[in-house]
Amino acid sequence: MSLTGFTTPWWFLLLLGVAAVVVGYLLVQRARRRRTMRFTNLALLEKVAPKAQGWVRHVPAALIVVSLLLLTVSLAGPTAEQKVPRNRATVMLVIDVSLSMEATDVAPSRIKAAQDAARSFAAGLTPGVNLGLVTFAGTAAVQVAPTTQRQGVIKNIDNLKLAQSTATGEGIFAALQSLEGFASVVGGAEGPPPARIVLMSDGKQTVPEDLYAPRGAYTASQAAKQAQVPVSSISFGTSHGVVDIDGREIDVRVDDESLQEVARLSGGEFYKAATADELKRVYDNLGEQIGYELKDADASKPWLIAGTLLLMVAAAGSLFLGQRLP
Repeated sequence: MSLTGFTTPWWFLLLLGVAAVVVGYLLVQRARRRRTMRFTNLALLEKVAPKAQGWVRHVPAALIVVSLLLLTVSLAGPTAEQKVPRNRATVMLVIDVSLSMEATDVAPSRIKAAQDAARSFAAGLTPGVNLGLVTFAGTAAVQVAPTTQRQGVIKNIDNLKLAQSTATGEGIFAALQSLEGFASVVGGAEGPPPARIVLMSDGKQTVPEDLYAPRGAYTASQAAKQAQVPVSSISFGTSHGVVDIDGREIDVRVDDESLQEVARLSGGEFYKAATADELKRVYDNLGEQIGYELKDADASKPWLIAGTLLLMVAAAGSLFLGQRLP
């Protein structure tokens, strides 16, 4: 465990007392040797005195000193960087429900794999994170406003319905609007909680075709950047996906380039998933990033336990070796 600091370092002044104990012990041992040497009849002393135990007799005292050092460290309040659950964060899960999600290049289908992974993500997110859900095809809809209750999100994920077209920008704008409304309600003295959008799509935006149009994905990503809401985009699917629409086979290969640019423009991260397992791993990774944060937390317990156990061992050793406590 790597220590990052101490909350009450003035407790280290007790080390002066520990040093005094060590010095006192050494002086007592020296005085004992002097008294032994003054005994006029050493042969008689050897017969009546208990047999010397050598260095072993010093073990309990050494353990006591070490335990005092450990207990002093614990009193000083050591801290270490630890992963702790977030208690203030908001996430909008934005899922593409265009007809291209019927493609079976990802078994059993893109939409089924997406539902399974999104459901697992929602269920596994730490309790303190508010989670909302937006779906988009030709238009976008806020299915669930940000909440710590997961059942509503999971139920809506299970009931996703596919529709024509892909309006990626509308999905991002809808998420931003929902986040803004939520922040105005919960924002207090600390300000609104940090927010993020997790966007999963399998294809290129079709409505509008221009990604830099006022309602386009790139424009929405720039708006997310201004609002300090990074977009973590997930490109889901393969380059050989096809769907059957009205008897016609339509190519629905994924568009990594545009989704990567969405992440870059918003200040977020881009992920690619070509299988159901890869998608789940991406969501698991995002869950770790979003649900937890690194903080300097109290790390005194191991030192306290070690110091107490050593003190008990020292007491037992002293009773066993010298039939008395030190």
